[in-house]
Amino acid sequence: NIYTISDATGATAEGVVRAALAQFEASNVRIIRYGGVRTCAQINEIVNTAAENHGFIVHTFVFEELRSAILADGRAQNVTTIDLMGPLIARLSEMLSAPPKQKPGGVRWFDESYLDRIDAIDFAVRHDDGKNIHDLEKAEIVLVGVSRTSKTPLSIYLAYRGWRVANIPIVLGVEPPQKLLKLPRHKVVGLVIKPDRLSELRQVRIEKMGTKILGYADIEHIRQEVAYAYQIFDKRRDWPLVDVTTKPIEETASEIVTLIGKMAKKSQDNT
Repeated sequence: NIYTISDATGATAEGVVRAALAQFEASNVRIIRYGGVRTCAQINEIVNTAAENHGFIVHTFVFEELRSAILADGRAQNVTTIDLMGPLIARLSEMLSAPPKQKPGGVRWFDESYLDRIDAIDFAVRHDDGKNIHDLEKAEIVLVGVSRTSKTPLSIYLAYRGWRVANIPIVLGVEPPQKLLKLPRHKVVGLVIKPDRLSELRQVRIEKMGTKILGYADIEHIRQEVAYAYQIFDKRRDWPLVDVTTKPIEETASEIVTLIGKMAKKSQDNT
């Protein structure tokens, strides 16, 4: 966990961290951004959170008081704090023979749509393959289907377009989370696929992985999985189903967005 903190939006700190991370193979890094932090109490709370989660902090405070507070709290909690702004401001103040304005948010590196996409992609990654069910209700779209129905690539594609997407796998004989079954109808889309096509896709994956998974690509096992998926969908007949057998990602995503829009409109009309 890397916590980026600022008395403005936090976009600058996050942008620098992401640029640095691009130099590493680091798929298990999570960036948590806090913007608008203006009090020592807020800083103390964030530092405590970072300590509990064994993370470190990167910050761009322009107020000297806040930089001093986070340095002291970080030392007290044994949390590393990296100050991106303080040393540079001090050096510029010396060179320019002028005090800093201490005005947060003086520079905006990214527009709001870019930041929305970053947030959406982060959400999709954190809610991939059934993770973080506890806040599933925050998703705008929830994709449900058996393995290899393009749940993850669809989630990332839709996230890039600004949608907060989660995906939940259907596993033969395993009851889906109750939280999923209780979601509003205008959030969930079921993904279905023909068994023969699914067997082909799974066989390709097995070959790429170089290992065998018992029953994974077996056509009879797949038919049982697909039948079980339809049993799950039968519990919520108000969920629309999208057949991904022959569709490219872009076409499927467009269909999903259209369905979500129509369902959301119906829900509003009924309230």
